[in-house]
Amino acid sequence: MTLANTFLLAAMPLSLPQFIISIPLFFVLLFGIGFILNMILKTTWLPGVIYAVIIVVLLFRLHEYHWVDLTVLLVGLLGAFGSGWTIQTLRTKGYRMF
Repeated sequence: MTLANTFLLAAMPLSLPQFIISIPLFFVLLFGIGFILNMILKTTWLPGVIYAVIIVVLLFRLHEYHWVDLTVLLVGLLGAFGSGWTIQTLRTKGYRMF
């Protein structure tokens, strides 16, 4: 293990297994919440926009954050917007949600 790899692993606020598990976890979590909100509220992009606003507020309030934090937040944002894209695709193909 080189000195650069040791520094990267030591500076991470999460351990490597936590980081690897949190990536799909946040994607699936935000996709599911966004999908349910899109079905109930009959909107398409509302969960993605709300989550983007929450990310911006968090980044302005936090004084220090790491690339790991940004990666997890952005993967969650992809999940939230992915749910909007999925709902939009299903609606254009004729599926009705509620």
